Amino acid sequence: MSYVLAFLGFVALIILHEFGHFAVAKAVGMRVERFSLFMGPLLVKFRRGETEYGIGPLPLGGYVRITGMNPHENIPPEVLPRAYYNQAVWKRVVVILAGPAMNLLIAFAIVFALVLSSGQPKVSHGQPVASHTVAAIRSNTPSAAALKPGDQIVSVDGVGGSPDAIRKQIGTHRCAGVPAAGCRAATPAAVVVRREGRLITLQIRPRYVAADKRPELGFSFGTVYEPVGALHAASITASNLWSVTTRTVSTVARLFEPQERKQLHSIVYGYTATQESFATSVPQALWVLALISLSLAIINLFPFLPLDGGHVFWAVAEKLRGKRIPFEVMERAGVVGFVLILLVFVIGISNDISLLSGPGIGLR
Repeated sequence: MSYVLAFLGFVALIILHEFGHFAVAKAVGMRVERFSLFMGPLLVKFRRGETEYGIGPLPLGGYVRITGMNPHENIPPEVLPRAYYNQAVWKRVVVILAGPAMNLLIAFAIVFALVLSSGQPKVSHGQPVASHTVAAIRSNTPSAAALKPGDQIVSVDGVGGSPDAIRKQIGTHRCAGVPAAGCRAATPAAVVVRREGRLITLQIRPRYVAADKRPELGFSFGTVYEPVGALHAASITASNLWSVTTRTVSTVARLFEPQERKQLHSIVYGYTATQESFATSVPQALWVLALISLSLAIINLFPFLPLDGGHVFWAVAEKLRGKRIPFEVMERAGVVGFVLILLVFVIGISNDISLLSGPGIGLR
């Protein structure tokens, strides 16, 4: 089910992005020939009015075909006034921006709903207050097969109290002999959790982590949250999205720095993160989808054809120039843009292959 939900999440992002282009193009009077989910020759199609709707075989995105986006098209005379390149620059700009705007709206709506429903982290002495709830579990750790997100840790070996006290008790379980990276504790920890209203005792053997110089189970505690109002939730949402935006732009702008290149990921990582999140926590999965939607909006706004930002760039250039930019110039620029996009994709997919064939992304 998590695979299906992740797939449906991506489909929703594609449909809503393309619907943004579609709806605004219709609203300003352009002729929309086709609305396609996925790429390639249409497997399923039907026509409503002047627009053909269909589904392609390759789940690599989707597209809206507007008459006249190539000025060399053979366009019937009665349709010519509604062709894309015969429209005012402002109409073309709003049509192109409608797709990324839809992704931004989706991201904002999801994060706003999550913040409003969960609240904001409670802070004491400048630090978030930890709760007793298991927030995340790293894959391939002792707790991966025992604990579940949402479990409440009641005690470890009969020791309760604060999360720090529980962590300290976990650390008392030592490996036999000299601790080595990855060694399992000689004795299991008796972990009592409250799950769906029932108390369950789990026997889990901590594993020594050399970097932290202590044994651990491989999970993280959640944070205590306080309720917030709608205006405060909107402010928190805007701040979070702006923070992600600046980091994303910085990463792409510093593409040739080795450390920044490692931060690039492809759709493979995005889908895997969404699927693993749905398998553990729906709110976490929604947060991941919001970040992906925001990233789609940001990347699409870079001023390179065939991205949306490239179309906006050349439309504005035409307005400043006072006459149409030769399509041949745009085609050559499009080749450069395509090479840059391909470079980013290759780097992202290479990072994903290395990560997923090694330690994984660690959401489960």
